[in-house]
Amino acid sequence: MKKLLFVFLMAISFNSFAQDIPDSMLVDGWNMVGVVGLNLSQTALVNWSQGGSNSLAFSAYTNLGAIYHSFPWKWKNKLNIIYGRTKLEDVGYRTTENDIYFESVASRNIGWAVDPFVSVTVRTSVTKGYDYSVADTNIQIVDFFDPGYISEAIGFTYDNNKIITTRLGFAFQQTFTNRFTNYTDDPETPEIETFKLDTGLESVTEVNYEFLENMKYYSFLRLFSRFSSLDVWDVRWDNIITAKVNDYINVNFNVSVVHEISQTRKTQLRESLQLGLSYAIF
Repeated sequence: MKKLLFVFLMAISFNSFAQDIPDSMLVDGWNMVGVVGLNLSQTALVNWSQGGSNSLAFSAYTNLGAIYHSFPWKWKNKLNIIYGRTKLEDVGYRTTENDIYFESVASRNIGWAVDPFVSVTVRTSVTKGYDYSVADTNIQIVDFFDPGYISEAIGFTYDNNKIITTRLGFAFQQTFTNRFTNYTDDPETPEIETFKLDTGLESVTEVNYEFLENMKYYSFLRLFSRFSSLDVWDVRWDNIITAKVNDYINVNFNVSVVHEISQTRKTQLRESLQLGLSYAIF
């Protein structure tokens, strides 16, 4: 039989962030923004002499935003969910994306350069997640709300620039666990704690920058430091560059950096390149 190669690649992707509506475009009442996305890719090999494995990968995500505006008040809400898996012929399915992030921020314009705000954020996994770093093992390390993080902050926000918004405040962070108590347990006590409370400082900065007519850069940076160790910071930094080919096709390049020593002392990095269609549901 002659060599036969069949490679099928399909990618359907949507802009990965529900970006804020500029203040100049806000109407009184609710303002909705949001996108949903699905990425699919498949590779099938028959008698392929150069090596490789059959593979199937998918990721689905939704990014929704709701802003309630009634001057001088503004209430911004954002929900990002992403879940993805990859199946390799030799090792089966592996989870590659597994995140839920919800944020709610209420602020009041008082005529200053910065506005006072209060915020609540919730972070967790969609479902079970595993450590695949050791060959031939699937060690579960997370589950839905195990761990789960809830943070409350109060401070001041700068929200008068169409490119950059930032806020800084005093924060309380609660960590909840069930099975995976390594995220909450204090090794210096005989009990096994399933809850941990941290107080400290939280900074959140977002950038929306259109540097070419058809290209945009979006960045989300969250920093958190505990008062007990102000020289140590938790970092979550999401970046996306979107190139608009036409009204329906986008190319998205994503890079995410996470550094939290309660999870691992190593800096975590995730990168993806996506080509596909775009559609806004609001």
